[in-house]
Amino acid sequence: MLQRDKYRLALLAACALALHGFERLIPSPIPWLRFGFANIITLITLVVYGFNAALTITLVRVLMGSMLIGTFLGPPFIMSLVGGCFSVVAMWIALRVRVFGPLGLSLTGALFHNIGQLLAVYAVFIQNLRSIAVLAPVILFIGTLAGLLNGIAVIFIMEHLKKMPDNVQNTL
Repeated sequence: MLQRDKYRLALLAACALALHGFERLIPSPIPWLRFGFANIITLITLVVYGFNAALTITLVRVLMGSMLIGTFLGPPFIMSLVGGCFSVVAMWIALRVRVFGPLGLSLTGALFHNIGQLLAVYAVFIQNLRSIAVLAPVILFIGTLAGLLNGIAVIFIMEHLKKMPDNVQNTL
Protein backbone atom coordinates (compact mmCIF):
# COMPACT_ATOMS: atom_id res chain seq x y z
CA MET A 1 0.00 0.00 0.00
CA LEU A 2 1.34 3.42 -0.92
CA GLN A 3 2.09 5.99 1.76
CA ARG A 4 -0.53 8.25 0.16
CA ASP A 5 -3.15 5.53 0.66
CA LYS A 6 -2.16 5.13 4.31
CA TYR A 7 -2.72 8.85 4.83
CA ARG A 8 -6.08 8.60 3.11
CA LEU A 9 -7.10 5.67 5.32
CA ALA A 10 -6.09 7.65 8.41
CA LEU A 11 -8.20 10.53 7.15
CA LEU A 12 -11.13 8.19 6.48
CA ALA A 13 -10.82 6.76 10.00
CA ALA A 14 -10.85 10.30 11.41
CA CYS A 15 -13.93 11.13 9.33
CA ALA A 16 -15.71 7.98 10.52
CA LEU A 17 -14.85 8.84 14.11
CA ALA A 18 -16.07 12.42 13.65
CA LEU A 19 -19.36 11.23 12.14
CA HIS A 20 -19.72 8.73 14.97
CA GLY A 21 -19.32 11.54 17.51
CA PHE A 22 -21.53 13.96 15.59
CA GLU A 23 -24.29 11.38 15.43
CA ARG A 24 -24.42 11.28 19.22
CA LEU A 25 -25.48 14.95 19.20
CA ILE A 26 -28.63 14.23 17.19
CA PRO A 27 -31.65 13.66 19.45
CA SER A 28 -33.15 10.22 19.09
CA PRO A 29 -36.59 8.95 20.12
CA ILE A 30 -34.95 5.74 21.33
CA PRO A 31 -31.75 6.27 23.38
CA TRP A 32 -29.62 3.58 21.71
CA LEU A 33 -30.84 4.25 18.18
CA ARG A 34 -28.34 5.80 15.75
CA PHE A 35 -28.32 6.48 12.01
CA GLY A 36 -24.92 4.91 11.34
CA PHE A 37 -23.43 7.82 9.39
CA ALA A 38 -19.93 6.42 9.97
CA ASN A 39 -20.96 3.40 7.91
CA ILE A 40 -20.91 5.70 4.86
CA ILE A 41 -17.16 5.98 5.32
CA THR A 42 -16.83 2.23 5.88
CA LEU A 43 -18.66 1.42 2.64
CA ILE A 44 -16.62 3.91 0.62
CA THR A 45 -13.45 2.44 2.12
CA LEU A 46 -14.61 -1.08 1.25
CA VAL A 47 -15.27 -0.17 -2.39
CA VAL A 48 -12.08 1.85 -2.86
CA TYR A 49 -9.53 0.05 -0.66
CA GLY A 50 -11.01 -3.37 0.10
CA PHE A 51 -11.97 -5.58 3.01
CA ASN A 52 -8.94 -5.14 5.29
CA ALA A 53 -9.10 -1.36 5.11
CA ALA A 54 -12.86 -1.29 5.75
CA LEU A 55 -12.54 -3.62 8.73
CA THR A 56 -9.72 -1.47 10.08
CA ILE A 57 -11.83 1.68 9.74
CA THR A 58 -14.68 -0.04 11.57
CA LEU A 59 -12.46 -1.28 14.39
CA VAL A 60 -10.80 2.12 14.81
CA ARG A 61 -14.18 3.83 14.90
CA VAL A 62 -15.67 1.41 17.39
CA LEU A 63 -12.64 1.29 19.70
CA MET A 64 -11.75 4.99 19.64
CA GLY A 65 -15.36 6.13 19.61
CA SER A 66 -16.25 4.03 22.63
CA MET A 67 -13.20 5.27 24.51
CA LEU A 68 -14.02 8.91 23.75
CA ILE A 69 -17.70 8.55 24.60
CA GLY A 70 -17.09 6.40 27.67
CA THR A 71 -18.80 3.19 26.59
CA PHE A 72 -15.70 1.01 26.14
CA LEU A 73 -16.51 -2.64 26.97
CA GLY A 74 -20.11 -1.71 27.81
CA PRO A 75 -23.25 -2.83 25.99
CA PRO A 76 -23.05 -0.13 23.26
CA PHE A 77 -19.43 -1.09 22.54
CA ILE A 78 -20.22 -4.80 22.22
CA MET A 79 -23.26 -4.17 20.05
CA SER A 80 -21.34 -1.76 17.81
CA LEU A 81 -18.35 -4.09 17.49
CA VAL A 82 -20.38 -7.16 16.59
CA GLY A 83 -22.73 -5.23 14.30
CA GLY A 84 -19.86 -3.46 12.57
CA CYS A 85 -17.94 -6.68 11.92
CA PHE A 86 -21.06 -8.46 10.64
CA SER A 87 -21.78 -5.49 8.39
CA VAL A 88 -18.30 -5.31 6.85
CA VAL A 89 -18.18 -9.05 6.18
CA ALA A 90 -21.65 -9.07 4.61
CA MET A 91 -20.94 -6.04 2.42
CA TRP A 92 -17.61 -7.56 1.34
CA ILE A 93 -19.30 -10.81 0.32
CA ALA A 94 -22.00 -8.90 -1.58
CA LEU A 95 -19.33 -6.77 -3.25
CA ARG A 96 -17.35 -9.86 -4.29
CA VAL A 97 -20.46 -11.48 -5.77
CA ARG A 98 -21.07 -8.22 -7.69
CA VAL A 99 -24.81 -8.34 -7.20
CA PHE A 100 -25.37 -4.90 -5.67
CA GLY A 101 -24.34 -1.32 -6.23
CA PRO A 102 -23.68 1.11 -3.37
CA LEU A 103 -27.33 1.28 -2.33
CA GLY A 104 -27.70 -2.50 -2.17
CA LEU A 105 -24.40 -2.81 -0.32
CA SER A 106 -25.54 -0.21 2.21
CA LEU A 107 -28.84 -2.00 2.76
CA THR A 108 -26.96 -5.30 3.15
CA GLY A 109 -24.63 -3.68 5.66
CA ALA A 110 -27.52 -2.18 7.62
CA LEU A 111 -29.37 -5.50 7.74
CA PHE A 112 -26.37 -7.45 8.94
CA HIS A 113 -25.34 -4.73 11.37
CA ASN A 114 -28.74 -5.03 13.01
CA ILE A 115 -28.67 -8.83 12.94
CA GLY A 116 -25.24 -8.75 14.58
CA GLN A 117 -26.50 -6.37 17.25
CA LEU A 118 -29.54 -8.52 17.98
CA LEU A 119 -27.37 -11.62 18.25
CA ALA A 120 -25.00 -9.79 20.60
CA VAL A 121 -27.88 -8.61 22.76
CA TYR A 122 -29.27 -12.13 22.90
CA ALA A 123 -25.94 -13.82 23.59
CA VAL A 124 -24.58 -11.38 26.17
CA PHE A 125 -27.41 -9.44 27.74
CA ILE A 126 -30.95 -10.74 27.25
CA GLN A 127 -31.38 -14.49 26.80
CA ASN A 128 -35.07 -14.03 26.20
CA LEU A 129 -36.10 -14.74 22.63
CA ARG A 130 -39.47 -13.07 23.10
CA SER A 131 -37.84 -9.75 24.01
CA ILE A 132 -35.55 -9.97 21.01
CA ALA A 133 -38.52 -10.79 18.78
CA VAL A 134 -40.28 -7.63 20.00
CA LEU A 135 -37.19 -5.47 19.36
CA ALA A 136 -36.25 -6.99 16.00
CA PRO A 137 -38.94 -5.49 13.74
CA VAL A 138 -38.37 -1.97 15.05
CA ILE A 139 -34.58 -2.23 14.79
CA LEU A 140 -34.69 -3.81 11.34
CA PHE A 141 -37.16 -1.25 9.99
CA ILE A 142 -35.23 1.76 11.26
CA GLY A 143 -31.96 0.13 10.19
CA THR A 144 -33.34 -0.31 6.69
CA LEU A 145 -34.29 3.37 6.49
CA ALA A 146 -30.84 4.36 7.75
CA GLY A 147 -29.19 2.00 5.26
CA LEU A 148 -31.24 3.55 2.46
CA LEU A 149 -30.23 7.10 3.41
CA ASN A 150 -26.58 6.13 3.88
CA GLY A 151 -26.59 4.30 0.53
CA ILE A 152 -27.88 7.38 -1.24
CA ALA A 153 -25.13 9.44 0.42
CA VAL A 154 -22.53 6.90 -0.75
CA ILE A 155 -23.81 7.15 -4.34
CA PHE A 156 -23.38 10.94 -4.31
CA ILE A 157 -19.94 10.77 -2.70
CA MET A 158 -18.72 8.07 -5.11
CA GLU A 159 -19.89 10.14 -8.08
CA HIS A 160 -17.92 13.07 -6.69
CA LEU A 161 -14.82 10.89 -6.21
CA LYS A 162 -15.00 9.78 -9.85
CA LYS A 163 -14.73 13.41 -10.93
CA MET A 164 -11.68 14.21 -8.80
CA PRO A 165 -8.62 15.13 -10.85
CA ASP A 166 -6.11 12.90 -9.04
CA ASN A 167 -8.42 9.90 -9.49
CA VAL A 168 -8.64 8.87 -5.85
CA GLN A 169 -10.08 5.57 -6.88
CA ASN A 170 -9.16 3.49 -9.86
CA THR A 171 -11.79 0.81 -9.25
CA LEU A 172 -14.85 2.68 -10.45
